Amino acid sequence: MTRFALTVVRHGETRFNKEKIIQGQGVDEPLSETGFKQAAAAGLFLNNVKFTHVFSSDLTRTKQTMHGILEKSMFCKDMTVKYDSRLRERKYGVAEGRALAELRALAKAAGEEVPTFTPPGGETLDQVKMRGKDFFEFLCQLILKEADQKEQFSQGVPGRSLETSLAEIFPLGRNCGSEFNSHDGTAGLVASVLVVSHGAYMRSLFSYFLTDLKCSLPATLSKSELMLVSPNTGMSLFIINFEEGREVKPTVQCICMNLKDHLNGMTETR
Repeated sequence: MTRFALTVVRHGETRFNKEKIIQGQGVDEPLSETGFKQAAAAGLFLNNVKFTHVFSSDLTRTKQTMHGILEKSMFCKDMTVKYDSRLRERKYGVAEGRALAELRALAKAAGEEVPTFTPPGGETLDQVKMRGKDFFEFLCQLILKEADQKEQFSQGVPGRSLETSLAEIFPLGRNCGSEFNSHDGTAGLVASVLVVSHGAYMRSLFSYFLTDLKCSLPATLSKSELMLVSPNTGMSLFIINFEEGREVKPTVQCICMNLKDHLNGMTETR
């Protein structure tokens, strides 16, 4: 059995998020002042977590968010970030740079609704899903290959297992039960992966986990909540499990979805 943790974080707020303007891939806005504060808050929340791999979309808002997280880290300050275009936001074509209200008007004129509507020049939901599936399968193969080469990635982290550093801040006990704890004979985590990406992309990726991989959900989370867009710097944690027969699909367990505890006390910009 091979198991790893996947923490997915949405980027911090940009000016266009606040003004409800579609960014997609073609409008590469930096973080706003609020966005930088959110990234710093996320970094403080995650500062004791030992990540073994860090990936980010190659757009400015995700790069800046990842930097804000890592600069607060006790263990990961000097990690090399792998920027991957497969983690980019959904492409919205002619709607990029235009108000969300205009996208809704385009959808209505076509007899459709957001988000299923595809603007001219944009990506379909299936295309976004396939990008997410491609990245996830690449990630799984990477972890499995490295797990074959090393017994544990957590070696060299004195007194801290990968599980322990996650369990200190995420609601593992109630939602994950004994499955997460390696003390009962369950294999420990071989890796802990951090990904920083985008709202619509994350919703599509999580839908893939639920629909195609039959992701299990905590009792407190409804399937309808999976369709919500994460708040800026919202965090979601999954445990990915491969049985001995690695040719079969992994099982995916959602520990939490769109967590925003780190933003408590901050003035959120809607």
